[in-house]
Amino acid sequence: MVTWLSIHDPEGHDAPARATLILAHGAGGDRDQAMLRLLGDELAQRGVRTIRMDLPFRRRRPKGPPSPSGQAEDRAAFAEAARVLEVDGPVVWGGHSYGGRMASMAASEGPDRPDALLLLSYPLHPPGRPEKARTEHLPGITVPTVLVHGRRDPFATPEELAEAAELIAGPTTTVEVAAAHDLAPAKSGAPAKAADALIAALDAL
Repeated sequence: MVTWLSIHDPEGHDAPARATLILAHGAGGDRDQAMLRLLGDELAQRGVRTIRMDLPFRRRRPKGPPSPSGQAEDRAAFAEAARVLEVDGPVVWGGHSYGGRMASMAASEGPDRPDALLLLSYPLHPPGRPEKARTEHLPGITVPTVLVHGRRDPFATPEELAEAAELIAGPTTTVEVAAAHDLAPAKSGAPAKAADALIAALDAL
């Protein structure tokens, strides 16, 4: 039994899932973050299977931030989850904050690459440190990428995120919601809006 994964299977669908999303949490959370759970529910209604996973740093300890020395293992976890569950069909990698950053870095590196990316609250720079932009790998992303961002997110202003999105080689879609870094999923409508944007990206594949 794999204890670091939770799965949302499509509801009322006899046919195989139209795609599988492998979704990771932020630096301070785990796979049970509210945004991830609610997004999984929304996508299940739209025929997409969601796999919420704990990244390796969280499997090692229940609390505390990730270590820079463990980032390679965290990036490799997306392809690992796909292998463990023998995922077929289109696959999307994504996550909230740190989890999305790791997914995007993994997608830019290969050899395993997803068919699309879903980045929730991408942490473009540390709060108050715009000069520390985490953009070096973005030109290496060639797959469709959906970014879901809060207008009050201290990790990137909407204008900063728009400039960063232009660096991505693949097509991008940005969804803005009235929220801060946590996306306020119970109030902002972010889970449904993210699900709709991802479905549109999958339709365009």
